[in-house]
Amino acid sequence: MEYQLRHYRIRAGSMDAFLDAWSRGVYPLRRKFGFTFAGAWRIDGSDEFVWILGYDGPKGFAAADRDYYASDERKSMSPDPARFIEAPIARMMTRVLLPD
Repeated sequence: MEYQLRHYRIRAGSMDAFLDAWSRGVYPLRRKFGFTFAGAWRIDGSDEFVWILGYDGPKGFAAADRDYYASDERKSMSPDPARFIEAPIARMMTRVLLPD
């Protein structure tokens, strides 16, 4: 399983619109493309949104991500949640195995 952390600063006053667009558009479409979600969080007292998505398919995360963004569904997503994002950060992560 490959994981990616995404941390967004959302335009002031746009969090509710972003969350609505993200939950109606990005979330179901990512699932359709085989992605899983460890969770999504709104940071209290700020305009920040953090989510962790995973992919465990044969083509790998990067190829699945390219397919997702190249899809007609993503290109026509309306409203496009990206328009509410001021500062996106995306980082691939490797799981650390912890002792029991």
